[in-house]
Amino acid sequence: MSHKRSYNGISAGEIKIFLEEKYLQYNNPGFIASDPISIPHSFYELRDREVSGFLVASIAWGRRDLILRSARNLLDMMENTPFDFIMSAGDTGFKRLNGFVHRTFNGTDCRYFMTGLREIYRSAHSIEDVILEGMGPGKSLQEGLTYLRKQFFALPHLSRTEKHFADVHSGAAGKRLNMFLRWMVRRDNHGVDFGIWKRIDPAMLYIPLDLHSGNTARKLGLLTRKINDWRAVEELTAVLREFDPADPVKYDFALFGLGVNEKF
Repeated sequence: MSHKRSYNGISAGEIKIFLEEKYLQYNNPGFIASDPISIPHSFYELRDREVSGFLVASIAWGRRDLILRSARNLLDMMENTPFDFIMSAGDTGFKRLNGFVHRTFNGTDCRYFMTGLREIYRSAHSIEDVILEGMGPGKSLQEGLTYLRKQFFALPHLSRTEKHFADVHSGAAGKRLNMFLRWMVRRDNHGVDFGIWKRIDPAMLYIPLDLHSGNTARKLGLLTRKINDWRAVEELTAVLREFDPADPVKYDFALFGLGVNEKF
C-alpha cells in the first residue's frame, strides 16, 4: 500500500489506522446478539450453521430486530434442526412453511429455498463444494456464486423467487451473499465470523456492500461509484485489498459499524 495516496485529502496510512481501530471495536462478540449472525451462532453442528446462516442472510434486509424475529420464526418452523429438516422433512413437511413471510420473501419462496438447498446437499457435503466447483482454476468468487445460483435454481420454480438470490453475474451487489461468505470463510480469534470453510482464501472475499457501508466508504473517499452494484463492490474491495491483501473484508465491520452505530 502506498501511504502517499490520499482519500478526500487524508493519507491512505491514516485511513487504514482509522479503519483498523473501528474493525477492532466492532469485530466483537458483544455485537453478536443484535446481528443476524447470532442465528447461526446458536448452532454447533457445522451444516446447521451453514444452512441457518444461508437462510438468515437471504432475508437480511430491513430492520435488524425484524430480521431476527423472522429468522427465529423460520427456525422454529424447522424445529430448530435446520440441516435435518431440509434433508428429511420432504415436500409435505415443507408445506408448514407456507405461512412464512419476511417483507417480499413469502412461503412460496421459502419452500423453494428449502428445495434448492436439499438438492445441493444431495450431491455435495457443503455449499462451499459447489462454489469451488464453479470457480475452477484461476476463476473468481463471482463465478463461483454464479454457478451456485445456477445449481440452486436447477429445479422448477417461480421466477419471482429468483430475486431473493442475487445475480452477481448480471451486476447485482450481492450484499447478503457476500455477508454469508464472510461469516463462513473469515477466520480470526475474535469470535464473530466462523471460518468453517477452509478451502476459500479470505483474500478472495468481496465486501458486503449495502446502503450503510457504501455511504461510509464514499464519505471516506474510498468509493467513487454512485450506485451499489457489482462494479462498486469490485472498486471498494480493490481499495480494501491495498489496506490488507490477506483479509480485505475485515473492514466490513468498520464501514458497517460507522454507518449504523455512529451515523458516520
